[in-house]
Amino acid sequence: MRVAVIGSGFGGLGAAVRLRREGITDFVVLERADSVGGTWRDNSYPGCACDVPSHLYSFSFAPHPDWPRTFSGQQHIRAYLEHVADTFRLRPHLRLNSEVKKMTWDTELLRWDIETTGGDYSADVVVSATGPLSDPKVPDIPGLDTFPGKVFHSARWDHDYDLAGKRVAMIGTGASAIQIVPAIQPEVGRLTLFQRTPAWVMPRIDRPISGVERALHRALPLTTQLRRGLLWGIRELQVQAFTKHPNELGFVEQLAKRNMARAVKDPELRAKLTPDYRIGCKRILLSSTYYPALARDNVDVVASGLSEVRGSTVVAADGTETEVDAIIFGTGFRVTDMPISERVVGADGRTLAETWKTGMAALRGAAAAGFPNWMTIIGPNTGLGNSSMILMIESQLNYMADYLRQLDVLGGRVALDARPSAVNAWNRKVQERMERTVWNTGGCTSWYLDASGRNTTIWPGTTTEFRRATRRVDLAEYEVVRAAVAKDAVKKATSAEAGGDGDGAGSAGPQVEVGA
Repeated sequence: MRVAVIGSGFGGLGAAVRLRREGITDFVVLERADSVGGTWRDNSYPGCACDVPSHLYSFSFAPHPDWPRTFSGQQHIRAYLEHVADTFRLRPHLRLNSEVKKMTWDTELLRWDIETTGGDYSADVVVSATGPLSDPKVPDIPGLDTFPGKVFHSARWDHDYDLAGKRVAMIGTGASAIQIVPAIQPEVGRLTLFQRTPAWVMPRIDRPISGVERALHRALPLTTQLRRGLLWGIRELQVQAFTKHPNELGFVEQLAKRNMARAVKDPELRAKLTPDYRIGCKRILLSSTYYPALARDNVDVVASGLSEVRGSTVVAADGTETEVDAIIFGTGFRVTDMPISERVVGADGRTLAETWKTGMAALRGAAAAGFPNWMTIIGPNTGLGNSSMILMIESQLNYMADYLRQLDVLGGRVALDARPSAVNAWNRKVQERMERTVWNTGGCTSWYLDASGRNTTIWPGTTTEFRRATRRVDLAEYEVVRAAVAKDAVKKATSAEAGGDGDGAGSAGPQVEVGA
């Protein structure tokens, strides 16, 4: 087929819609689960919701006038993605229960051979949209395998397990944990929160969207666009504080401290919950219920990470011991070492994981050197710390569309392979800009950083800048690779017409057009 899309979250479904709009119907969307939705299918824990306003956290080409709340819950976002799959007639392209086990580049035929649990495929181009928040990360805790109670990750919530009256350990204080804690606090017997690092938490100004507002959006679609544009513009104006002037965020810190003080009266607890790093260094979290839940009598906050499990006793790094019936990990995902990278084998026989061993890097967040006709959506340094990832996804879809147009213009059996020099130049500029950002200078350790301390996750600029950078494919940044088979066929035909012997002696392997 022409294109294989991996994953059916926002990135994968967005890619599928764009392919159809470009007139390409010869494609499949390979999904390991039994339904679409990506992270919004997998994360169904109590209280799960988005921290980006609904009208900004949706496709510009698929506005939704009927969002029920200003910040939508998981079930509404998942329903929206199902709606997108139906509205744009994507169902025939879906291949559910088809987890990709391996993708191998065929250097002779210039195509990707794809092995999945649902069958094998070949594609000219692969668009990888597996997303960075797809594979849960559970720390290696000594004794965890001997724990007699229930253990699960927030992204694999066990809805059959009844938490009522149980003693529960919540591990982590990230975006998932601050939603889970207030959701389960009223029903559990006792909740112990293991906090390795406190988070900065701002109030969540959430409310139902009135029937009048929704009726207006349905009757006048322009009002939906205006609402989305206003939300976008406010966030664009905030970017400089994160990327160039982190010290300006001190005022926001004071607002966050007041938010805490209103709900937490105990000075000892407030001291535990107050971060010692600049706000914005980690993602700023939004909740109006997190601090009130921590102040309840049945909640304990341990200002230390989990270090050991002894039977039904969990032991913190500071020595605190607690008896629990269940352990819930809210410890994030494998972002800088995505498992899909171990399954992608490029032109030189190396996996993407081996290529990225010293750190992820991709040209304009999309193309990796040595992996022709392979693109990733939400690739290295495309994440955002304050706005909607849908904006970045749509920019990358523009790049994908032009990439496919360039292949059509070049004609024949052809591939584009990002030049190492272009990847390095792009990555160097990104990292230079990253040096002054709050994510690098704020004094924290976050999941934005890889094992070597390099920020390979966040985009150090505005979404407008990224859209400009990904509007067109610059062929000077790529090597144009043509199949040796096609070259030999042309040579044989030419030789036969000229009365030659037609042995078509040509070099084996692909032919590279330098300076295309």
